[in-house]
Amino acid sequence: MPKDHSIKSILIIGSGPIIIGQACEFDYAGSQAALSLKEEGIEVSIINSNPATIMTDKVIADHVYLKPLTVASIEEILQERKIDAVLPTMGGQTALNLAIEAEERGLWEKYGVKIIGVDTAAIEKTENREAFRQLMVDIGIGVAKSKIANSFLEGKEAAQEIGFPLVIRPSYTLGGYGGGFVHKKEDFDAALSHGLQASPTHEVLVEQAVLGWKEYELELLRDNKDNVIIICSIENFDPMGIHTGDSITVAPAMTLSDRCYQDMRNQAIKMMRAIGNFAGGCNVQFSVNPENEEIIAIEINPRVSRSSALASKATGYPIAKIAAKLAIGYNLDELENQITKTTSAYFEPTLDYVIVKIPRWNFDKFKGANTELGLQMKSVGEVMGIGRSFIEALQKACQSLEIGRAGLGSDGKQNRNLEDIMHKLEHPSWDRIFAIKDAMRMGVPVESIRKATKIDRWFLNQVQELATLEQELKRYSLNNIPKDFFITMKQKGFSDIQIAWILGNVTEDEVYHRRKELGINRVYKMVDTCAAEFPAQTPYFYSTYDGENESIPSNKKKIIVLGSGPNRIGQGIEFDYSCVHGLIAANDEGFEAIMINCNPETVSTDFNMADKLYFEPVFWEHVREIIDLEKPEGVIVQLGGQTALKMAEKLHESEIKIIGTSYDNMDIAEDRGRFSDLLKDLDIPYPKYGVAETAEEAIEVAHHVGYPVLVRPSYVLGGQGMSIVINDEDLEKAVVKLLGDLPGNRVLIDHFLDRAEEAESDSICDGEDVHIIGLMEHIEPAGIHSGDSSAVLPPFNLPETVIAKMEEYTKKLAKALNIKGLMNIQFAIKNGDVYVIEANPRASRTVPFIAKAYDVPYINIATKVMLGTKKLKDFNIERKLVGYAIKEPVFSYNKFPEIQKELGPEMKSTGEAIRFIKDLEDPYFVHLYKEKSMYLSK
Repeated sequence: MPKDHSIKSILIIGSGPIIIGQACEFDYAGSQAALSLKEEGIEVSIINSNPATIMTDKVIADHVYLKPLTVASIEEILQERKIDAVLPTMGGQTALNLAIEAEERGLWEKYGVKIIGVDTAAIEKTENREAFRQLMVDIGIGVAKSKIANSFLEGKEAAQEIGFPLVIRPSYTLGGYGGGFVHKKEDFDAALSHGLQASPTHEVLVEQAVLGWKEYELELLRDNKDNVIIICSIENFDPMGIHTGDSITVAPAMTLSDRCYQDMRNQAIKMMRAIGNFAGGCNVQFSVNPENEEIIAIEINPRVSRSSALASKATGYPIAKIAAKLAIGYNLDELENQITKTTSAYFEPTLDYVIVKIPRWNFDKFKGANTELGLQMKSVGEVMGIGRSFIEALQKACQSLEIGRAGLGSDGKQNRNLEDIMHKLEHPSWDRIFAIKDAMRMGVPVESIRKATKIDRWFLNQVQELATLEQELKRYSLNNIPKDFFITMKQKGFSDIQIAWILGNVTEDEVYHRRKELGINRVYKMVDTCAAEFPAQTPYFYSTYDGENESIPSNKKKIIVLGSGPNRIGQGIEFDYSCVHGLIAANDEGFEAIMINCNPETVSTDFNMADKLYFEPVFWEHVREIIDLEKPEGVIVQLGGQTALKMAEKLHESEIKIIGTSYDNMDIAEDRGRFSDLLKDLDIPYPKYGVAETAEEAIEVAHHVGYPVLVRPSYVLGGQGMSIVINDEDLEKAVVKLLGDLPGNRVLIDHFLDRAEEAESDSICDGEDVHIIGLMEHIEPAGIHSGDSSAVLPPFNLPETVIAKMEEYTKKLAKALNIKGLMNIQFAIKNGDVYVIEANPRASRTVPFIAKAYDVPYINIATKVMLGTKKLKDFNIERKLVGYAIKEPVFSYNKFPEIQKELGPEMKSTGEAIRFIKDLEDPYFVHLYKEKSMYLSK
């Protein structure tokens, strides 16, 4: 059936601030859906409270409502604008729950709004654990033995009937919140109470635990004709017992027999048809007994899921884009394959490569947190590697994590404590994959590792091959490695720096030049959905060492934008927002815009956003070879956070042009000594400071600058490792820990301005003029990381003299550093004096917030200034904010109830929301102002 022409306007509900369990994959889905609907001539409105996302930008939707995700907000929109339909499947559980609440209150019926993309009855069937279990029994799908409990007594009775070990799953929660395994009877009461409290309906499912079984996911799409296709099969590397968001996952499934896969496929289709009559996407999770391939259903999500973004990037099939078109009436055979452009969307993608997703954790931000993985999701982001084999993709994913690893081991950072290694195998945490490799290097048999981890032997044999190759390489020196063996090492994902470490006494550059001499070059393959069966037109590439190169450079002027890698605390979705705008601006100015990134959750890795997408690690070897191939005019490092900025030195050493601010001027801002000397020359006040390389030197510096002192390493993001100390003993401990965690780093020691206010500025400079994007006053005092502080735009309580000083220092620094592009400055204000704490010569996490508040495309402007194609005077910048905008940090402490929640110099928030107020009499602001007064009086 063709599209429903009665639908002329659609409201998409977003997912709100980034939290653990619901991250930027929904920004990607919502953005893709909005653009897809706009293609059809439909007026698109979006409601979301997250200012950091590209989804809430006017390049995505016709109307953006930056409002709290409440029924009251939705009613305001419906009163203002005629909305024909609402699409709630692109905003995760938050959007679905809000749509149901609005329906229960009669809102959709009152305003004549149709719900599309999902059947609300289906939501009830899938989120209500007992309803789901009963439906599965009715249609003949296997499920684990379970009982529903709405009270403590019912839960105790269920446990007695099922027996231990068992699992508790609260109804209507996200990211496994409140759930967990219970192995012993004595632990059950506390776990049950926690689960009942976590569920908004005070309901849990007490279920038989199938620990050690294998876990799989299928991504499905269905149209109005009841045609169903499987987009992707995903296998968890880790067995049942670890939340799928915290598990390493692989696509396509590697260890399924064809019979079992076909059975699983049929069951998934049966389940989707059983939950309701709707057109759209669906995610189904299964568990498989490794002994006999018995299948049981775990859950089904009638919406775009966390895995949908991964499946889209893995296959090249844009699930959210097609799901949005199905929701307005199209059928699969009426839509074109977005990659081949010659076949229909009614097909199942075929992969001639393998993808591996590895989650990214931030346990270092949550001191005292339980780092063992289980049913509650704890990761904050993820990376994806693409290769011709599982092991190549796994190595590339490890290189993408930005945790200082050059791949899966072979980099001098291995653990040699066998007792500790075995503990890590039995108690999974963020580093278990590395512990597996370390165990193999030490000779632990594969079968022993399998028994400890319950990981399928096929995967372990693949990792064992790396250990074997490593030992074989040690027989050679760099100049006598046989070419065939060298190629094998590269095909197995070994980086040049890993090969250098294994050989010893050679450098990464020497390995690079040797393989170039041998003619061993990386080639690029296209992600085409059809294993090269049909010609494809989409420039979406990954690298490997197999066959011919499919990425042919054009003769156009090119710009490469370096992405920000995996989401983590301190570097989140706001940098992806900046990268997307950078691509758009470069394109506007006539450049071929090329993206390099490895994050499957983001909009920047949507193949429609760039002229060319390289889904590769933001890792020197990979970036270098893409530059060698494409020969761009230059590389933009200002938009990808610290990830891209840290690559500036390598680019500079290799004489590759950095677009915008020069490497030397960036280094002045990053190097505390050079920066403080500059501030002194400019007569700009700054806290007394010193630099130390040992604990003894640190104590000497502290005595000179005076306690309290702020201790921090150089070149880090999100306040990593920062602490405030007040005596020699605490200082010695802090410095020893920092130098142990970050060897080779220097420690910066600043006098800490106690009870000072904090503020910040963002600005653009074109080398001549400076435009101050925004000044923000923080609610929390100096000493609490700016990312964890509420910030008010424009300042509400700072004297005019202070604001004038902030503006003066911003302009002085921008010109002295010869900034071409963006700069963020942090200020401390005490007794009317303004001190500069730090300057960051890049896009900051606050620029998207200011851009949304003032309705000005600042990243677009800044990119054109960086490129040198425009000056600030070429833009007519008009701000549209009436009143004030407040940036509110959002935390995911519910995942770590055991930790101390006190804020400090190290950032802990996972996301942010925006709130607009008309005046300072607003009750919310009055509450914040009292909070600020309380902080400063302490």
